Amino acid sequence: MFGTMAMTLVLVMQGASEEQPMLMFEKERIGTVTYESASVCDVNNDGVLDIVCGAHWFEGPDFKKQHKMCDVEAVGDYFDDFSSYPMDVNGDGYVDIITGGWFGENLRWRENPKGQPVEWKEHIIAKPGNVERATFYDIDGDGQVEVIPNCPGVPVSIFKLVTDENGKGTGRFEQTTISEGPQGHGMGFGDINGNGRDDIVLAAGWLEAPEDRYAGQWIWHPEFNLASASVPVLVYDVNRDGLNDLIVGQAHDYGLHWWEQKVDGDGNRTWTRHEIDPNRSQYHDMQLVDIDNDGELELVTGKRYYAHSGHDPGGNDPIGLYYFKIKDARFERFTVDYGPAESASGAGIYFWVEDIDGNGWKDIVAPGKEGLYLFRNMGLA
Repeated sequence: MFGTMAMTLVLVMQGASEEQPMLMFEKERIGTVTYESASVCDVNNDGVLDIVCGAHWFEGPDFKKQHKMCDVEAVGDYFDDFSSYPMDVNGDGYVDIITGGWFGENLRWRENPKGQPVEWKEHIIAKPGNVERATFYDIDGDGQVEVIPNCPGVPVSIFKLVTDENGKGTGRFEQTTISEGPQGHGMGFGDINGNGRDDIVLAAGWLEAPEDRYAGQWIWHPEFNLASASVPVLVYDVNRDGLNDLIVGQAHDYGLHWWEQKVDGDGNRTWTRHEIDPNRSQYHDMQLVDIDNDGELELVTGKRYYAHSGHDPGGNDPIGLYYFKIKDARFERFTVDYGPAESASGAGIYFWVEDIDGNGWKDIVAPGKEGLYLFRNMGLA
């Protein structure tokens, strides 16, 4: 959609006060692709991290060499590629890529040809419905990540990779449907009731995890309405009162909020919504990560540009990429990038945070209809 640009140095702009030290990022446009999901992994097992985005992977460490993986269906200004999770699905020692699509209504994995310069074969895992975004979480605590697609309008299903006696993937997944009612827009994971088991958060409530995640009954608690919630919804004790709260972006409207959990003496649970940022729209993806190496988690997020082809509230506003420091139940915004889509980056539908260059500071890989950008974290100014 837009042309290439040279590497630029970006000084993070502070959103509230001038007391905090600021991070510096080197911003670089990677290729000319406009897919909305990206990840970081070692594709060819050379010990160097690469970037995967849509139909292509970009070879590290400079990401100048672009490799075709496979064709991805284009529908209007979308590509039917709504996640890019690296996992060795078939146990051959090379990472494959798991994705899902709204238009194809499927989950699928792309088989890594062991780093060879040929196209990757795609395998359909299942057709659960319109995949808003696949999520990846160790829901049963066994150290292996499960695939749980957010499919508005259908029940929740967990897809668990089948492994052999050595713990290696076999290329197959087992599906377990755990809810009767339809899920809405939004999904998150975390221990809501403090019993040590991670629950599933949906737009209209949460599913309480049983001891046996696959044979037990998940109990539905319709306690809130998060509207068109972000994917993921983050479960985090914002005010440090011992109860986990929710951090929620409005994926297709204005607003970023946290929902405070309270439990009274009779065990009744209530949720109170607090504003974080009411003036920016389409907070679709977000992560909690220590971006500034202070030992505390920050909220990293940004706008998904043209989430509904410009028809969402604020769809034509400037886009941006941010992190928020969290202290005393307050969120302080720092701007990594901001401006028109011709020159700035948002966060896409599935962005990635990892120390890609080994300098000890976590970097941000931000895809989207505006382009694929790498923000190299250069540390404090």
